[in-house]
Amino acid sequence: MTDLQKQETLTIAGQPLASRLFIGTAGYPNQQLLLDSLEASGAELVTVSIRRVGLEGYAESLLDLLGDRYRLLPNTAGCTTRKDAVLTAELGREALETNWVKLELIGDRETLYPDVEQLVEAAAELVDKGFVVLPYCNDDPVTCRKLEDVGCAAVMPLGSPIGSGQGIANPAMIELICSRAGVPVVLDAGLGTASEAALAIELGCDAVLVNSAVAKSEAPVRMATAFRLGVEAGWAARASGRIPRRKYAEPSSPQLGLIGG
Repeated sequence: MTDLQKQETLTIAGQPLASRLFIGTAGYPNQQLLLDSLEASGAELVTVSIRRVGLEGYAESLLDLLGDRYRLLPNTAGCTTRKDAVLTAELGREALETNWVKLELIGDRETLYPDVEQLVEAAAELVDKGFVVLPYCNDDPVTCRKLEDVGCAAVMPLGSPIGSGQGIANPAMIELICSRAGVPVVLDAGLGTASEAALAIELGCDAVLVNSAVAKSEAPVRMATAFRLGVEAGWAARASGRIPRRKYAEPSSPQLGLIGG
């Protein structure tokens, strides 16, 4: 943990986390690149798909490697109904022995946008069942408030569509969500490069989750390092306070004593 991170540790559901960067584990060219990228990212929390845990031997061996080194956050990727999402979360709790879940409930296959109505219902049901729920949602403050009201431990608004690399499409709305949220805000999806992670933190997000931007880059380990530094830079800048934007120029040096003035 860096000196900067030690100053203000992120806490979700009473659990302190050493890094504000969360990393997904899908889409890497090979397992070693994944492990090296996770190491370079400095992340403590990594997401894993319950579907892969249950169906692929690769994922099972991966969990053996990750289990003791990282806090695993199972997700319900691919689920399109409340029933399937809840069942997948329960399978994840049994398989990984954690009650944390990243709730994904997709309503449209082309945009991969969440089904908001079912998402809120599933979140409420999982909270009642004792889960710590971190829902992937759209960049809508009303949806985030509803998810917080049913007991979610954090909200995870998208920056832009999953895997698109478009960055933060609506920074004003992300900033508004952060200003109103009573739980941590984790920007999830759409980031393409490290400067966008810095922007997310500067806008008020408490953490950032990335997968494709690292896994599908030309140099995943280097990109993971860049995202770690981007998050740290964003946090340092936010803590320092940016100067206000002005319509006209303002000299940085005193105007008194100018030669010929």
